[in-house]
Amino acid sequence: MHEPDPRRGVLELREEPNGILYVSPEGELSEEMARSIAAASRRIKESGREVLALADVSRIKAVPHDVRKLMASGALGARHDAVAVVGASFALRVLAMLTARSMNLLTSRSYPIEFFATEAEACAWLLAQRERRRARQPPAA
Repeated sequence: MHEPDPRRGVLELREEPNGILYVSPEGELSEEMARSIAAASRRIKESGREVLALADVSRIKAVPHDVRKLMASGALGARHDAVAVVGASFALRVLAMLTARSMNLLTSRSYPIEFFATEAEACAWLLAQRERRRARQPPAA
């Protein structure tokens, strides 16, 4: 009988009815998980909708160096309009900010990222970000 590998992570990934992409990794964040998140973000963007991501990182145990490097490189092609992070330790906050800055520099495009104590606060902020974005866009002709 095989014991489960405690380093292997599990990813909960879904698009909520309000259009928010909910991301909740548990355990070690793998390259496969990062690619799944990026693919979901690309699908939403390609459909013409805003990519508003709510990441609950409270159950992450580790983000290996190769995964951090992949995410920061922009190679995954993920484009976000706003990211709300819930449950981040100080170390994960620093990592998230460094990754976001790297992606912004490489893609010449920035997006807001904020940290929250609860999913409700994060969701409210994301929905407000969507309204701000829509208010700045000219009406379609």
